[in-house]
Amino acid sequence: MNAKTLAQPQIDSAQALASDGQPSLRICLLGYRSHPFVGGQGIYLHYLSKALLALGHQVDVISGPPYPEVISGVNLIKLPSLDLFAVDDPTRALRLRHLTSYTDTFEWCSKLTGGFAEPYTFGRRVAKYLKRHGHNYDIVHDNQCLAWGLLDIQKRGLPVVATVHHPITRDLEIKLAAEDNWGMRLLIKRWHYFLKMQKRVVQKLAHIVTVSEQSRQDIAQAFQRPLASIDLMHNGIDTEVFKPNPDIAKQAYKVISTASADQPLKGLRFLLQAIANLKAHYPDISLTVIGKLHAGGETEKLLQKLALEQQVTFISGITTAELVDQYNSAQVAVVPSLYEGFGLPAGEAMACALPLVATDGGAIPEVVGDAALSVPAGDAMAISQALSQLFDKPALRQMLSEKARKRIEENFSWHKVATELTAYYRHILKPADAAQKVKRHAHR
Repeated sequence: MNAKTLAQPQIDSAQALASDGQPSLRICLLGYRSHPFVGGQGIYLHYLSKALLALGHQVDVISGPPYPEVISGVNLIKLPSLDLFAVDDPTRALRLRHLTSYTDTFEWCSKLTGGFAEPYTFGRRVAKYLKRHGHNYDIVHDNQCLAWGLLDIQKRGLPVVATVHHPITRDLEIKLAAEDNWGMRLLIKRWHYFLKMQKRVVQKLAHIVTVSEQSRQDIAQAFQRPLASIDLMHNGIDTEVFKPNPDIAKQAYKVISTASADQPLKGLRFLLQAIANLKAHYPDISLTVIGKLHAGGETEKLLQKLALEQQVTFISGITTAELVDQYNSAQVAVVPSLYEGFGLPAGEAMACALPLVATDGGAIPEVVGDAALSVPAGDAMAISQALSQLFDKPALRQMLSEKARKRIEENFSWHKVATELTAYYRHILKPADAAQKVKRHAHR
């Protein structure tokens, strides 16, 4: 399949200077599926590309579908896939023209046998693309694709950095623990087969960064990569977008959470149980979940069992501005996750000055610090008790609201992330620059 480029103004890196006074870099960001509604990886690409552009760099984003939202000035290069998770009948998605492509055929066969091939097939497509166009870039930065294709790119001499938000091994462990049916357990293992590839790629890539100390420790253990060779750079929060809006009235007893409905890792079932515990004492309690409810899924069944259909609303496909409005209309936010590699929803809620109840799962404590009520992961009663405190104590809500906004402003910003990454890129490129100088001298 041919790559599709959305033309945007380009920066002449040979002449332009970045904000640090050095020549601007030509940066290629990769994401195998990158729409913000898909998850945190799409949000990461959107804001990182925006922040790097603001520092004066040329930024191209190469992505498979669903494609990311990028700002004007960031060049989006689309690498179409079969996008089998977006079609009604994957069995009929393969066309005659696809049979000439090993990559397309592999993607189709994998989907039909319960596998998830998108990281692998995107890696093949992007390696092919960069074989022709890699000379346009100083550095390639992958966003958790971790495919064999990255090693091909690295072997050709183009510096590669990969961000690992957290090892998906944790997702696999939690899903298996939540499933008793042996057939479903086999399907879960089949879907996560790509982890074998990701482990080997993480071991062989020269440069790996992650977004929290918790993830750094987990990557070292799960992928058997030396801890000292994994670099830490926190995510950022766009505090100009995620901010309190005094013009929006707070809805009493409204709780908000961002959680994938049927992903055990996100711990939504414990929040639903907590809401059910509180319903009798707080008749006006409501929960808005930023996420999609899947018909017939475990979450829908739990809603019916707990009789919460009238209290819980699921919202998906909204814009960032609408998401911020939802945060500002809520009285309290909850992050019920069993594990997070960073905890972006926690940071966004805090940036909107929302009092927050957050579990101690994964890296969430690194983000929230002492600016939220912390509860043990997987403890519905603890969530209930924390919510009750916030409902009953306006002074506590006000204190946490102020602390939350202040913590995000002082510790997390995309400008800081982009500045640190620029220094990291330049450090990586120094040996390559020296080698080029030696090579030019030898040819004189």
